[in-house]
Amino acid sequence: MIDQPISPAGGENGAAGSAARAFEAIGVDARLAAKLAEAGMTGPTPVQAGAIPALAAGRDGILRSPTGTGKTLAYLLPTLQRIDPQRRETQAVIMAPTQELAMQIVRVAETYGEPLGIQTVALIGGAALSRQLERMKRRPQLVVGTPGRVWEVAKLKKLPLHAVKTVVVDETDRVFALGGKRDVESVLRGASRERQTVFVSATRSEAMREAESRWLNNPWETDATDERSGNGLPATIEHGFIVCDRRDKIDMVRRLARHLKPSGALVFVNDIERIGELVSKLRYEGFAADALYGDTPGRERGETMRKFREGRTKLLIATDVAARGLDIPGLPLVVQFEPALDADHYVHRAGRTGRMGRAGRSITLIEPQERFIMAKLGKRLGIDIAELGMREGRLLPAQELRRVRDADLSPRARAGTARGPGGRRSPAPQESGPPAAVKRKAPAAAPAGKPVRRPAPDAAALPPGSAAGRPARVPRAAKSKADRKRDSKNKGAPRWLKEKRNASEPPTP
Repeated sequence: MIDQPISPAGGENGAAGSAARAFEAIGVDARLAAKLAEAGMTGPTPVQAGAIPALAAGRDGILRSPTGTGKTLAYLLPTLQRIDPQRRETQAVIMAPTQELAMQIVRVAETYGEPLGIQTVALIGGAALSRQLERMKRRPQLVVGTPGRVWEVAKLKKLPLHAVKTVVVDETDRVFALGGKRDVESVLRGASRERQTVFVSATRSEAMREAESRWLNNPWETDATDERSGNGLPATIEHGFIVCDRRDKIDMVRRLARHLKPSGALVFVNDIERIGELVSKLRYEGFAADALYGDTPGRERGETMRKFREGRTKLLIATDVAARGLDIPGLPLVVQFEPALDADHYVHRAGRTGRMGRAGRSITLIEPQERFIMAKLGKRLGIDIAELGMREGRLLPAQELRRVRDADLSPRARAGTARGPGGRRSPAPQESGPPAAVKRKAPAAAPAGKPVRRPAPDAAALPPGSAAGRPARVPRAAKSKADRKRDSKNKGAPRWLKEKRNASEPPTP
């Protein structure tokens, strides 16, 4: 990265000059190309090389490409170039499903809009509406926000839509899934009839296809060469899962963070109720952990993400909604505390790592009965999700882990745990031969003046039914039929009646 802006036309011989010229070659403004080179960009990604010329020409677009392939710049650069900075009115609107993603887009728009003299205002739900209305008095050329808040401000007549000639919906499938479709369509109806409409997403839902046919006119569609099997995931991600009991999952997160030593890790949970427990236990173990969920206040969200990007927080526990579209450069590890609900959720989770050609790793923690979920996801996405295990601080494939365990058994231990029929372990065979004779110790001599204890007699020498040292029990004489009949009649009778009956009956012969 260089300190001073370069002039692409000036024949700069360094890598920055080559990068700037590469961007200029696909129609990027020279000032923006210089800014991109300053940021360390080495050249346009495949999706940028295809989308920028088409969108700069004013065509509608469908940008469907894996996460981390540069889709934000692919639509933002031509959008900025189509804005006239001399006109003090809103000419472009970009909508995103979450506060965090919208703020990321705002930061990028401010960076690259500055050299063009373009002002950007954020209209984000959850923040103070009064402050946002005050900022709209500046008449910004670009508005970035969440669909609900953008339409709310438009209904208040503080955002004139008639002059809006570009509408971009980032993470379109997620916007529709979260109930923002009606707000998006309201903004599209209010915008100029000659508007340009762009839908952006890593995945493509049925609702998104229906909206494309309704709102887009002869759109240009990406055909990114770095897309793997059409699954929306970069090929640089290593996928795996670890089988463990539910009660051991927090300890497994601790072990992964302790032994893999990532610069940062994003931990996804399905149940928002578990976030507090996870954060508190990881902090107790000495980890710098924070949480990000849908109801996190805007200021707290910003502070949480700032700490995570700066490396002050190592583990960020988040829900799918909160982490939608997060762009964290160089994030090496994603841990899915529970399996993703479906293939699209898996794509957006795993896609937080391995961005812009960097290597990344996604590890899912599952219970033994959930193996079928990983097989189903792997088949659906066309990826290999390998079973992994931890041993002595190393993360190994399950097959190698079993080989290491078998190799650690000594020859004597292997002999003692030989496999019998059916794969069961059987004890090692004993040497043949007659059993050793049992020697009985002679009773020790008693001290003088004390009685000698005699050993108990052998049970075999006693009469049947007798215990050692006790007389044999004499069996009772069998009762006659008359006695049994009398006992049956007297059963339950009072004592005086029993005595009267016994006295009146003749004695048994």
